[in-house]
Amino acid sequence: MKKSDLKNIIKPLVKECIHEVLLEEGLLSNVVSEVAKGLNSNVVVEQKQRAPQPAPKAAPTQDLAEHRRKLMNAINKDAYNGIDIFEGTTPIKEAASTPGTPDLGAPDDAGVDISSIIGTSSKIWERLKQD
Repeated sequence: MKKSDLKNIIKPLVKECIHEVLLEEGLLSNVVSEVAKGLNSNVVVEQKQRAPQPAPKAAPTQDLAEHRRKLMNAINKDAYNGIDIFEGTTPIKEAASTPGTPDLGAPDDAGVDISSIIGTSSKIWERLKQD
């Protein structure tokens, strides 16, 4: 007997046996119902809790001056020959950005002017090549 003949005889028998076990004896419906029960029972739900953030308060001028004084004392006035390195500065404004958006700085900040670099870039590259 050839292999193909044996296959033609056995294949319908195996198919019928599997069909009988899965459908007629209810094995398939039992497996499906058990899986469905398992899907519903152990559901893990993640709950994110945000930490309450204190409301930002506007710092009065007196508090700001006191803060600067404390900073100067902390860095030791003698380190900069008594010069107030914070004189004439303003605190950085907190950007109201949403998560996932880039922080491009304050909208009223012009940034750094790099136009002079672009005009002389060929000269700079020539100097770098010579070194």
